[in-house]
Amino acid sequence: MRRTLLTVATLAGLLVGAVPPAVASGDDNVVRPDDGRIAYEGHWGRTAEAAVTVNSGSRLRFRFTGTAVHALFDVTSITVPAQIYVSVDGGPKEVYAVGRPDLEIRAAGRGPHAVEISVKDVFSRANRWVPPLETGVVLTGIRGHLLSQHRAQKPQLAFYGDSITQGVMALCDVNTSDCADGTAAYPTLVADALHASLTQVGFGRQGVIRTGNGGVPAATDAYGWNYAGSRADSDRRADAIVLNQGTNDAAFGSAEFKAAYRALLTRLRAAAPHARILALRPFDGTHAVDIAAVVDELADPRIEFVDTTGWLDAAQGDFNGTVHPSAQGHRKVADRLIDLIAKKPATTTPEGTTSSDDHA
Repeated sequence: MRRTLLTVATLAGLLVGAVPPAVASGDDNVVRPDDGRIAYEGHWGRTAEAAVTVNSGSRLRFRFTGTAVHALFDVTSITVPAQIYVSVDGGPKEVYAVGRPDLEIRAAGRGPHAVEISVKDVFSRANRWVPPLETGVVLTGIRGHLLSQHRAQKPQLAFYGDSITQGVMALCDVNTSDCADGTAAYPTLVADALHASLTQVGFGRQGVIRTGNGGVPAATDAYGWNYAGSRADSDRRADAIVLNQGTNDAAFGSAEFKAAYRALLTRLRAAAPHARILALRPFDGTHAVDIAAVVDELADPRIEFVDTTGWLDAAQGDFNGTVHPSAQGHRKVADRLIDLIAKKPATTTPEGTTSSDDHA
């Protein structure tokens, strides 16, 4: 099928009907989505039939020889196509809407070539939690001659939050996929700067108590799942987890919020016993005192309250709208977190001395 490059102006209005999924079985040239030649980052539900993500910022990589490969997708239930970027051999990122079952990816020369597909946006207001999904990326295979991956050990970073973490309105001030870009949000920027493996999970409208758009549960109930019925990979090997929640919980009282936030931090610690956990003050300050108090009460030396006061300034163009950081704002947040994560935290030794070791 001919590759179609879609401009940003046309993406928002694209709707697709039911299209038969691309079927990998019986085709010797199709590499199934659970094949080790495809490397994934983020929350992907993976089987031999499909690799599914509902999160902006998720990505995959593969290598191939030849002048073209075809990425195959199941779009049967999709009504609001996700947007992805495709980059070949480190070149410019081209944006596509995943509204068709076959995307041709071309390269100059026989190769070998390297491809990265990164999820720009999965629209938060369409169902992306309970199958059949109305939006998301459902990869059913890659048709072409794929090569083995050269895998390197990387630090593992995980970011959990709401639409700010998702990258909503990072590019402009309208809540559409055109204006959203998970790859321009601070989680991707931090992971790339630190040469780390990335898990980026952000759900619009979600809080620790408030449920998210698109059928997504509250943060404590959503944690550990890719989407309903699909368990996420464990964070057990995570080196650092960054939590940015609370912005959407302004309607809830201090005691109720603190109990829910404490429960979420407890779940994160149980899942990732050795990770540094950075509990961010929401950029608008919602429940900042409560978050700091919970961190203090837990008295876990590897859970840190991060005071973000003064990181962003609306007068300097750091926001699109009143809540969501612009790309410039995300860059500022990323620079702060890069320094913080790269620096070893202060810890207490047995002798008592210290050493360095819009809705969102």
